[in-house]
Amino acid sequence: MDKSDGCCSTHLIDGDGNFNVDGMDNFMKEVKLAECGLSYAIVSIMGPQSSGKSTLLNHLFGTNFKEMDAFKGRSQTTKGIWMACCVGIEPCTLVMDLEGTDGRERGEDDTAFEKQSSLFSLAVSDIVLINMWCHDIGREQAANKPLLKTVFQIMMRLFSPRKTTLMFVICDKTRTPLENLDPVLREDIQKIWDGIPKPQAHKKTPLSEFFNVEVVALSSFEEKEEQFKGQVESLRQRFFHSIAPGGLAGDRRAVVPASGFSFSAQQIWKIIKENKDLDLPAHKVMVATVRCEETSNEKFSSFTANEEWRQLEETVQLQPVPGFGRKLSSILDACLSEYDAEATYFDEGVRSLKRSQLEEKLMQLVQPAYQFMLGHIRSGTFEKFKDAFNNALNSGKGFSAAARDCTEYYMSHFDEGSADAKIDQANWDCSRVRDKLQSDIDAHVAAVSSAKLSELVTTYEIKLNDALSGPVEALFEGANKDTWPAIRKLLQREIETAGVGFSGALSGFEMDAEMKDQMLLRLKEHARGLVEDKAKEEAGRVFDSSEG
Repeated sequence: MDKSDGCCSTHLIDGDGNFNVDGMDNFMKEVKLAECGLSYAIVSIMGPQSSGKSTLLNHLFGTNFKEMDAFKGRSQTTKGIWMACCVGIEPCTLVMDLEGTDGRERGEDDTAFEKQSSLFSLAVSDIVLINMWCHDIGREQAANKPLLKTVFQIMMRLFSPRKTTLMFVICDKTRTPLENLDPVLREDIQKIWDGIPKPQAHKKTPLSEFFNVEVVALSSFEEKEEQFKGQVESLRQRFFHSIAPGGLAGDRRAVVPASGFSFSAQQIWKIIKENKDLDLPAHKVMVATVRCEETSNEKFSSFTANEEWRQLEETVQLQPVPGFGRKLSSILDACLSEYDAEATYFDEGVRSLKRSQLEEKLMQLVQPAYQFMLGHIRSGTFEKFKDAFNNALNSGKGFSAAARDCTEYYMSHFDEGSADAKIDQANWDCSRVRDKLQSDIDAHVAAVSSAKLSELVTTYEIKLNDALSGPVEALFEGANKDTWPAIRKLLQREIETAGVGFSGALSGFEMDAEMKDQMLLRLKEHARGLVEDKAKEEAGRVFDSSEG
């Protein structure tokens, strides 16, 4: 790649038709084309050999294409297609210098490369300069006639016209005013357009649907150099902001985003070399698919290598991370925003599809970390619940009230924690983890309830034991006719006393009447069983003493 005089240039396609992939990629990096989005223009020039195309481009755009030396004869200087970046033109404008037509080096019958390069130029250029001799205007055998026929015929091979601007540059203008030359040239152009065979779809399509036609005239560079340079400088001004509305290429169509231009150009040249028709809309989708896929893969790789993400992923496997959702959402947003910025100018359907696929891959990657975080929140919340519940019971709060309040508070605490862990880009449901926490809490409450009730029952059974055992034994020792009435009275009184205390203790459990009655009945039966056991012991002693 040549970078002399501040102009970058590369041999895009050599004389044998080989596309210089590496050279084009390096050229794009050098001129920072990928950063341009849709804000760039492609200009190309075609015309007879030795008609001064390279000289015109170098003066018009500050490029450094090789020019013919008039003292060495009119031989071919440009072989294949060269590309350069115009100096000082906004927006970024790239220009292609095509090998001259009707050159003797290729021979009269070898027009394949001429047609291929012309089609390539029309498929990728916004503005095509056609260099022609002033004396050829109106002549049937003019050098530009075969070229124009070629241009128009091969344009039919584009399924969708790009609305290319054809700028006819009349070289070595004579004294004939441009206003006299312009209508004659346009008539020539229209006759050629009308005379070429067209596919059915374009039988009645006017020339203006495919091309904008501009005509300019320049004095001879060799004979009137200063005049030539002044006219070129005026023409140069028209290439500033050429893609703006009203500009030279203001109504161009099917523009490939700058980051996909190299790949697009390679594929177009490949199709042309294979002598296939160019379906530009389908080509545009294909380029978008490849470039958006590449961008998606680049962004995914960049995310997996992101140090902040890697630390977050590593930490959350061991412990909860404060602000987890906010941090991860921010990293994901940066990744997706970068994709959006780089893919923004490509086909919307393709761009959206590849974005969705990237987002899905990212979500699959980060979901395990999210689940770890939810697990930490659940286990941490459960431990806090158990401590708070135990403290509430120890402080004398009613069991059911303590269970209800602590459950409500810590389930709410989980909801806050899970909301903090939520990832903006995902619509994940944490209900299964929440249900697991609820289940754990319910099981813990049930286990504590069972233990507390069992402990309570045991306490009151011991109280009844203490209240009945001694007195019943004493009554049996001094047995008389009033013993059994006294025992029944004692039993009734102690059952009632225990029942009042036990009922009060049960009130904190807020159980239903049926369950409460069952527990009181159990306590009553325990007291009766105790007295019965004492009576059996006494009867045993009576039988033992009578036998003795």
